[in-house]
Amino acid sequence: MEDHPGGDEVLLSATGKDATNDFEDVGHSDSARDMMEKYYIGEIDASTVPLKRTYIPPQQAQYNPDKTPEFVIKILQFLVPLLILGLAFVVRHYTKKE
Repeated sequence: MEDHPGGDEVLLSATGKDATNDFEDVGHSDSARDMMEKYYIGEIDASTVPLKRTYIPPQQAQYNPDKTPEFVIKILQFLVPLLILGLAFVVRHYTKKE
């Protein structure tokens, strides 16, 4: 699959079905046709091919509650300097001589 000029996605999209039309539509070279003979497995029994392919969505990662401390840390990294700056202004205001 790594050597396929069209990439592995083209090959994977044709797995599990008759890819004859896909192969012919692209217009492969004579060398590709010779190479096909090397990898040819056999004919597909049409009775074993399902009439309709069912889509199975990929598994999504579950919500990880352990990431909430990262969110809190990011907020604190923003708020703590603001609080220090505010405190500095308050101290300066009340300790300022008139």
